[in-house]
Amino acid sequence: MADQHESGSSHGHGHGHGHPAGRLRGALAKAWHAVAPHSHDTADKTDSALEASSRGLRVLGVSFAVLMVTAVIQGVIVVMSGSVALLGDTLHNVADALTAVPLAIAFSLGRRAANRRFTYGYGRAEDLAGIVIVVIIAASAALAGYEAVTRLLDPRDMRAVGWVAAAAVAGFLGNEWVARYRIRVGREIGSAALVADGLHARTDGFTSLAVLLSTGGAALGFPIADPIVGLLITIAICYVLRDAAREIYHRLMDAVDPAIVDAAERILATVDGVERVGSVRVRWIGHALHAEVEILVGHGLSLVEAHAVAVAAEHRLIHDLPRLRAATVHTDPHGPAGADHHAPLTSHR
Repeated sequence: MADQHESGSSHGHGHGHGHPAGRLRGALAKAWHAVAPHSHDTADKTDSALEASSRGLRVLGVSFAVLMVTAVIQGVIVVMSGSVALLGDTLHNVADALTAVPLAIAFSLGRRAANRRFTYGYGRAEDLAGIVIVVIIAASAALAGYEAVTRLLDPRDMRAVGWVAAAAVAGFLGNEWVARYRIRVGREIGSAALVADGLHARTDGFTSLAVLLSTGGAALGFPIADPIVGLLITIAICYVLRDAAREIYHRLMDAVDPAIVDAAERILATVDGVERVGSVRVRWIGHALHAEVEILVGHGLSLVEAHAVAVAAEHRLIHDLPRLRAATVHTDPHGPAGADHHAPLTSHR
């Protein structure tokens, strides 16, 4: 049944899916499909990906400004009060703001078109940015821990207790707002690095509230409360470090939520002409999903008929699987004549 394998390895229909996979940068949203003509043009995919990157850049710009203003306010009060707990919180806020820099670079790189060297585009730059973010979080934890231990060995009285408390509240409000913004947009555009950055900001907010404990201890005459809270903040940062590192590790290892694979299998099973769904592989490239799937069709189908089934399967996947922007669909014959034949996945849509 060589004709069917040929249908799975060449896809020359006029929707632009024969281009290299790295250039297939996005699919129109379902809502748009409901009111506009059906299209899988490469330009549409590129526009969708550029819009996602633009949203990411806007989030980074706004959150960077909010966090830097918060950090500057806290920094001034650190100088006034000498609070090591507030110092740790300030360092954490500065680190969180600085993580916007590698992410912004990654989003900018991700907007570049694929070429003959980077045939899948530059989406992986986000994963590299995630590594930088993890390193920054680790550095902030180490510095905050060092300052807390130093002050624990040499306790000092806290000055301007009321201002420290006000700075703690300001830190919580600023970080929680940034966290919600980053996590929401990160999940909408499928950016693990942006979500990890949002989780980092959320923990910053709670560590800011922890500074209130140090002000309470100082007000009651227990200066040692300040470095103890500083150590607790360091532990909280380490928990964020663990979660962020795990998230980025999963991306680097091409891990996806098994529910995505289940959904892809269900979608393929509903396509007319698909007798059985074979292997399904899905991975993230930047904030877009790419799939490689194998379907089994009737062994008596002609080349054109098998090709049509592959086209239908591809279209259904791109329409119904959120954030999927490229699919590779390979057809194998199913039945007596091809029961023992399974070719590798080599076709690109």
